[in-house]
Amino acid sequence: MSDSEILKSFDETRNAFSPYGFTCELWTPSLMGRPDRHNEIEINFCPNGTITYLIQGKKVTLPSKRLAIFWGLVPHQIVNHDSSLPYFVCTIPFSQFLGWKLPKAFTDTLLNGDVLVETSEDPSLSYHDEYLLSSWVEDVHRSDIEVIILEMHARIKRMANRFSKEMKSVESNIYKKDINAVEQMVIFIARNYAKPLKVADIGKAVDLHPDHANFLFKQSFGRTLGEYITQERIAHAQRKMISSADMSITEIAFNCGFNSISRFNAAFRKLNNCTPREFKRVMNGS
Repeated sequence: MSDSEILKSFDETRNAFSPYGFTCELWTPSLMGRPDRHNEIEINFCPNGTITYLIQGKKVTLPSKRLAIFWGLVPHQIVNHDSSLPYFVCTIPFSQFLGWKLPKAFTDTLLNGDVLVETSEDPSLSYHDEYLLSSWVEDVHRSDIEVIILEMHARIKRMANRFSKEMKSVESNIYKKDINAVEQMVIFIARNYAKPLKVADIGKAVDLHPDHANFLFKQSFGRTLGEYITQERIAHAQRKMISSADMSITEIAFNCGFNSISRFNAAFRKLNNCTPREFKRVMNGS
């Protein structure tokens, strides 16, 4: 069995909010003993059978052969499936997804906690999606991440552009007024991490004292707001090194919100156990 054929399944021992990063994998449908939460946009595609999630107290069934997408920060738990055959799971870092600047109605619906499902039952579309996803699984293991990002962006953009006519939202009873303070902070950081950003700015954005905002965030994510901002900036730098080979490391550092190259280098090494230059060289095959 090749690496791309290794089936994944939910690890109930994983820490809550642990990031998956950018992935495209085959998973085995299995009942989940507890909800999962992660700060990525998640894509599911079931070539065979259906999967039913419990999302905020409501069951949401994903139909066979149709692309589904939702925000992983919303607690989601598989409570039923009618096939044991594998299905596709992709995760897209939240800040990267927001950086695609998709139509506002589409993005806002996801941020409200809805699961979006293609309404089209055109067999050619489902064949195309299955082919794309199979290719992405293979490309991940060949480290062709730039190709996947471009194709995934295009596919989701088409989905978003058809939102009003060819898609429906399966409501999960989550609306903007119900998004908690931590979720609001995540959204604010994802939209502003590349700017000069202080904890006080985040507290103000969610109407909390900065110390209390930091306390609530660390309770949920196990890291401070400052640590999370740095993590988002480094993740953005990694994406830039993959997709913008012509940019210098200094340009990337400042583009991602760092105000000095030394701080960028230190933060990058701490999170990746290598220098930015080493990472860029490996990713670009040089």
